[in-house]
Amino acid sequence: MLTIFDNINIEEIEDYLYSKEKCLKFVADEKWRAGYTCQKCGNGNYCSGKKPYSRRCTRCKYEESATANTIFHRCRLDLPTAFRLAHLICSNREISTAKLAEEMKLRPMTCWNFKKKITSCIDLRTDVSESRKIELKEIILGKGK
Repeated sequence: MLTIFDNINIEEIEDYLYSKEKCLKFVADEKWRAGYTCQKCGNGNYCSGKKPYSRRCTRCKYEESATANTIFHRCRLDLPTAFRLAHLICSNREISTAKLAEEMKLRPMTCWNFKKKITSCIDLRTDVSESRKIELKEIILGKGK
């Protein structure tokens, strides 16, 4: 389980994830915790890519960003906002889109689209906890559409 998001409130998350760099580092650390494997050729060796926290395969030269194949892939929100939105949805899956939009000061359709992306990743899980609270780490690595 993810200890940095366990039983903490939104303000504490903002203190920890107030910058895009910290968010990217967190996603990269979680994504490649078990090690890097190239999505194209399966090679396990890499070097740093051109973008921050991206990795480049030493065999086929494929570069993969930290957010590729995660729920943040092609996300148009800035990462700190997306993390906060994900935390709100994971803390209360039944939260309405209107309430999310009001709290986050975003358009309701933006919140609806991101909530749909997160809930589709949550629905892929088979062991939803009894408390109906989902850990953020569990959905970060889920591939959203």
